[in-house]
Amino acid sequence: MRGAAMVKTRTKVAARPGAVGAKAMAQGIAKATAAGKTPAAGKEPAAAKPRVRDRILETAGELFYAHGIHCVGVDSIASEAGTNKMSLYRNFPSKEELVAEYLREQEREYWAVWDATIEPFQGDPRRQLEALFDGFLARAKSKHDDVEDCKVRRGCALGNAAVEIPQDDENLRSIVLAYKSELRRRMRKLSKEAGASEPDTLGDALMLLLEGGCYTLSTFSGTSGPIASMAKAARALISIHLR
Repeated sequence: MRGAAMVKTRTKVAARPGAVGAKAMAQGIAKATAAGKTPAAGKEPAAAKPRVRDRILETAGELFYAHGIHCVGVDSIASEAGTNKMSLYRNFPSKEELVAEYLREQEREYWAVWDATIEPFQGDPRRQLEALFDGFLARAKSKHDDVEDCKVRRGCALGNAAVEIPQDDENLRSIVLAYKSELRRRMRKLSKEAGASEPDTLGDALMLLLEGGCYTLSTFSGTSGPIASMAKAARALISIHLR
């Protein structure tokens, strides 16, 4: 794993315009319309420049995920984000608070992807379960994390962080535990709705399969490892419990 000094040599991470930029753009168009003005034909309105806080969080997330929480210092984050430590601490009182916000952001992204994945199959919980594994495998095959997608290339961001978080750090550990507990609840709920004879057992088995698949991504290149069989294994488990 690279140290913080090596992280400084990376090419600066470009901030991605997220929901904040999109919202600002929409508000700008609305104001122009209200004033009797419309954007020139064929021209897209310029995206708002990301706030310093957003840029710091985005950069920290990229570095934490690629190199680990402990290997990335605030100096590296500030430098890569094109700002300074004073600005960083003005937005995040401590590195721990920055890590906490990174974990919360990842949780939000993961649930956004979950909801988008199962939405096309409303009323068919079995297909929803299968789609979750199909979708995860498809994202794992991608050579890079999509700008609007959650991070999966190096496994689960929250699971990776849990390995680094001290046992006595209740604040950070509670964020990870809450996410994993909700994942377990959702898996069990879909298993019950699908008509599984033992929904809690199926839900837990599917979660173990998903978690295991995440961790193999940090060992095997791309989908060359056991994760290649994850979707097929999930279908086999589901079929056994729905007989």
